[in-house]
Amino acid sequence: MEIVLAAPRGFCAGVNMAIKSLEMTLQEFGPPVYVYHEIVHNQHVVRSFRSKGAVFVDSVDEVPAGATLMFSAHGVSPEIRRQAKERNLTAIDATCPLVTKVHLEAIRFAKNHYTIVLIGHQGHDEVIGTMGEAPEAIVLVENTEEVDQLEFTEGTRLAYLTQTTLSVDDATRIIRRLQERFPWIEGPPKEDICYATQNRQEAVRLLSPQVDVVLVLGSQNSSNSQRLKELAAEQGKAAYLIDGPEDLSPSWFGASHRVLLTAGASAPEEMVKATVDWLVERYGASVRQEMVREEHVHFPLPKPLREIAKAASGNPTEGDR
Repeated sequence: MEIVLAAPRGFCAGVNMAIKSLEMTLQEFGPPVYVYHEIVHNQHVVRSFRSKGAVFVDSVDEVPAGATLMFSAHGVSPEIRRQAKERNLTAIDATCPLVTKVHLEAIRFAKNHYTIVLIGHQGHDEVIGTMGEAPEAIVLVENTEEVDQLEFTEGTRLAYLTQTTLSVDDATRIIRRLQERFPWIEGPPKEDICYATQNRQEAVRLLSPQVDVVLVLGSQNSSNSQRLKELAAEQGKAAYLIDGPEDLSPSWFGASHRVLLTAGASAPEEMVKATVDWLVERYGASVRQEMVREEHVHFPLPKPLREIAKAASGNPTEGDR
């Protein structure tokens, strides 16, 4: 057996920032630290933080007045921010800056009286937060069939935005259909799908032809991880989304199989290593890494945490220079 390790894989800059933010908040404020929704969509990460004193909630009402509340990487609506302020919570915002960019675009379009077509998945935390910025102005679509059901008169101010973790191919098809039906529709100045989502999909697209089986490390509620599995399956490969080696089945493999191993943007590298170790121990697999694209992206900590870090070190933090 040969294992091909896709690169890039795993944590993106937004996930790194959110995880570091929660670690630092637990250290500085002490447990419990409440987090609105899962800090990132990965069960290993969530369980680890829960054991350290993080409490994940789905309602601000679950947070005691005056406690510390962190907003997850997926972002929240203005209503959640208002509720946190009303309860006198110490709110720390770990929203990924690329999600914040979509929120700001929604606000800008809505203020200019546009109807916004948001391409995304119903019920996803990121979509809920974005729609909360201008609920009266946003229409959600998930596929081209739903685009075909839209009715706008010519001259209606229209714009589209996308969830950051979509399939690039799916989003492209939906945008193309929107442009066919409503040629005057406007898009964001820069595409919304995040660099990490695009890079991980590109790696799977380019490397899948070399292998028989594709393993994607990631949790079932991780949108970008699901898209990686779907992309591999679309290329005719046996594809599986797993949280770790505990999910592996020997029936998936033969000793001569070539296996592509990648990880969604919220999956920790330790799970990749554990999965590699399982395959090496069982099949004597060889391992090689294939670098498709390098990543050198870094996001600063939320401002309150940068100030704490600055005070602790006596030096300006990277975000302040």
